[in-house]
Amino acid sequence: MTDERLGDRLFPAIAALPRGSGIIFRHYGLAPAARHALLGEVAAAARRHGHWLVVAAPPPGTRAAAVHLPAHSRRLPQPRPRLLTMAVHTLQERARAGRMRADLLFISPVFKTASHPGARPLGAHGLARLAARAPAPVIALGGMTAPRFRRLQSALPLHGYAAISSLSGCPQAQKASAPPR
Repeated sequence: MTDERLGDRLFPAIAALPRGSGIIFRHYGLAPAARHALLGEVAAAARRHGHWLVVAAPPPGTRAAAVHLPAHSRRLPQPRPRLLTMAVHTLQERARAGRMRADLLFISPVFKTASHPGARPLGAHGLARLAARAPAPVIALGGMTAPRFRRLQSALPLHGYAAISSLSGCPQAQKASAPPR
């Protein structure tokens, strides 16, 4: 997951990911032209390092093969992307993701996270409740690190985890190893 907090660490973080990792480009706070330009640079870096690129809420005029929709989304992008991922925080959002035939669910925030400081964490029990009977594979997000993922994965049907801070060297998170594949 990318956002403005990564600053100069964005491209080193992309280069450090294991080949075949996925990157969800967010950077919602940028002006449209700046976001579009940065998306082009991130796409080139993703190709260079053999990563998947998923575009969150694609800027107008952007065609993306893989799209990430925020939880409040009500419409599918047209044409439908080859890969559709969705954010899920509640049972209602999980149901909407199922109706929209999302291919992958990002359930969050599992733990306290710097990217959403006011959000109430789900914890392991909340994650388990949302992951149960999920209509698509589940990725845990929010305060995730490799050790936390390993603990959760032993008890829950998780496909993987996503992170900003723990995979990019942001100072507010502990250093983690690369995500399992």
